[in-house]
Amino acid sequence: MKILSYNPGHDGAFAYVENGRLVFSIEAEKGSKYRHSPLSVPDVFDVLSELQGVPDVLCKGGWWPGDSSREQDVVAGYRGSHHDQVVVTQRQLLGKSVHFFSSSHERSHLLCAFAMSELPKGAPCYALLWEGVIGAFYEIDANFNITKIGDVMPEPGHRYAMLYALADPTFDKSTAEFSRLSDAGKLMALASFSRRSQATHEEEKITNFLLQDCQHLKPQQCEVLKELRHYNVGLDDPQFRDFAGIFSDRLFERFYRFATERLRRGMPLLIAGGCGLNCDWNTKWTQTGFFSDVFVPPVANDSGSAIGTAVDAQLHFTGNPKLAWNVYSGLDFVLDEAVDPAHFDELEPSFLSVAMMLAAGLILGWANGRYEIGPRALGNRSILAAPFEASTRERLNVIKQREQFRPIAPVCLEEDAAKWFGCDHPSPYMLYTHRACTDALAAVTHVNMTARIQTVSALSNRALFELLSAFKTLTGYGVLCNTSLNFKTKGFINTTSDLSAYTLAHQLDGFVVEGRIYMSKSSKKYQQYLHDGKQPVVKRF
Repeated sequence: MKILSYNPGHDGAFAYVENGRLVFSIEAEKGSKYRHSPLSVPDVFDVLSELQGVPDVLCKGGWWPGDSSREQDVVAGYRGSHHDQVVVTQRQLLGKSVHFFSSSHERSHLLCAFAMSELPKGAPCYALLWEGVIGAFYEIDANFNITKIGDVMPEPGHRYAMLYALADPTFDKSTAEFSRLSDAGKLMALASFSRRSQATHEEEKITNFLLQDCQHLKPQQCEVLKELRHYNVGLDDPQFRDFAGIFSDRLFERFYRFATERLRRGMPLLIAGGCGLNCDWNTKWTQTGFFSDVFVPPVANDSGSAIGTAVDAQLHFTGNPKLAWNVYSGLDFVLDEAVDPAHFDELEPSFLSVAMMLAAGLILGWANGRYEIGPRALGNRSILAAPFEASTRERLNVIKQREQFRPIAPVCLEEDAAKWFGCDHPSPYMLYTHRACTDALAAVTHVNMTARIQTVSALSNRALFELLSAFKTLTGYGVLCNTSLNFKTKGFINTTSDLSAYTLAHQLDGFVVEGRIYMSKSSKKYQQYLHDGKQPVVKRF
């Protein structure tokens, strides 16, 4: 069965599933479009170019009431976990009568997590859905009946990000209806700076206010806290950073307490929703020992919504809730224009040459194969650098145009992960933190000695494995800095023209596309590299 699914709004995406296999997932923000974008007409043409025929089922994910611009559309809403709430009708598509299917946004998260996990069909489990709006636990039985066990707290992602907004004097709390979508990740970085575990009296007031039981907490309501110390104090304040960690732990403890009181020990847990991108919380869930296994998909946020709706349709029509998938299921890199020889040298392709330049301190863009699904760069749309110096992390944050308190993640050979990070199992999606076992990797070690590691094997990403192996031969470390290749506030770069422009504007030393090496003639580090006699072979255009 061929199923085409789409989530048209926030974090818009298309997903195509054929006979139980994810063929592609196209996200609206990728290709240097603004983060969290809705679908656009060019996205539709990208989908049409990938399809081999008319699908049997067309799916639309549910969203807020009134989301549909066509009154005759009958679609599911945001909430609803029961199967009897799905919508099934018929529709004409390219001259063919197809099934039209719609299910709730809530179900899309749950189905996506189960489908992508290693749990077999019929395996009972628990699921935690925590995101900007929903914060609840569910039980999925052997017949795939989904039962909500209980709502723990509304808007956990929003409440978490609200603390960042509370301290940020640049955020206009008087007019905003919701927290900024980028703030949750920033608070996660700040929480690692915390040096104490006890809240002050004022901090208890803030905690109780932000975690209060109400359906929606507006930023303007924070006005009642304006006399307290952390209100508009600024994000560099050490005491606020201490509190960030305390508040993060307190929110997690609310959910963990619910789990220990209402759930049976020893069952597997699926985690879905944007809060599933919080690596510290994911690590805490595994460390509790309460669950037999914990799985978080790399598309835990709304980027996986279209996938989840497609799986829900597959379950409805075939009874199969499982999916064969690969994290590199986006679009191929687009060679839309030639690289300008006036600005770039082209070098002979060589993993060793790239490794040598990285070892010498150069920072390179890296594009290979199809882009990663989900928000994390996993080695196909990345900026790579040597992992040794704190100054490299500082330069990367300047290149990325972001705050200096933000950490840089390591990508590591799977075989070396235990040695350098105490990680004795594959961790391919950058969703958990591990404590560094050495002080030699300063660029990828956060202030609390943790690292948000991605492991790589020859099977998971051959090109990146070869590069890491070459770098290990030169330096003894199969580890590199890995951060996303994107303009500020936009999704991954996916064209030669954008990558060339980014390299020159943000002062990368060069970039590699499908093995082809292009070095910026204006890069001082590259010119120094040539001056030092480490001259690679320059191809002539």
